[in-house]
Amino acid sequence: MLSKKITEDYIQAMKSRNTEKAQALNFLRAQIKNVMVDKRVTDLDDADVITVIKKQVKQRHDSIAQYEQGGRADLAAKERFELGLLKEYLPQEMSAEELRPIVEQTVAEVGASGMKDMGAVMKALMPKVAGKADNKTVSELVKNVLSTM
Repeated sequence: MLSKKITEDYIQAMKSRNTEKAQALNFLRAQIKNVMVDKRVTDLDDADVITVIKKQVKQRHDSIAQYEQGGRADLAAKERFELGLLKEYLPQEMSAEELRPIVEQTVAEVGASGMKDMGAVMKALMPKVAGKADNKTVSELVKNVLSTM
């Protein structure tokens, strides 16, 4: 399980006195624990852990942009390190080339005829690519396919 791997890596980072990695993993463990408390469960499945990690990745991207805008390169570098660490725990994302056939198939299944059907296409498509592709990339690809109709 992914949450156990994160805990094992945290313990290893503590033993090797890698404080940056330990702090980042400890914060991630705390976020996972918060979700466990909210859901009132004793353990999360990998899909829930991936959701937590993706949320943290998005926050890191936002923080990096804000720190760079504010001229804080030191804090931006710290966020980049944490971002790289978090991405190690995410599954490999599908490329746009791999996504395109799935998008085109879903557009055909839904019977979409233009941009007005984007919501229906996204609703049908997201369960197929959940955890395997970035939502922004999927959205842009759907817009691209629908706009050429």
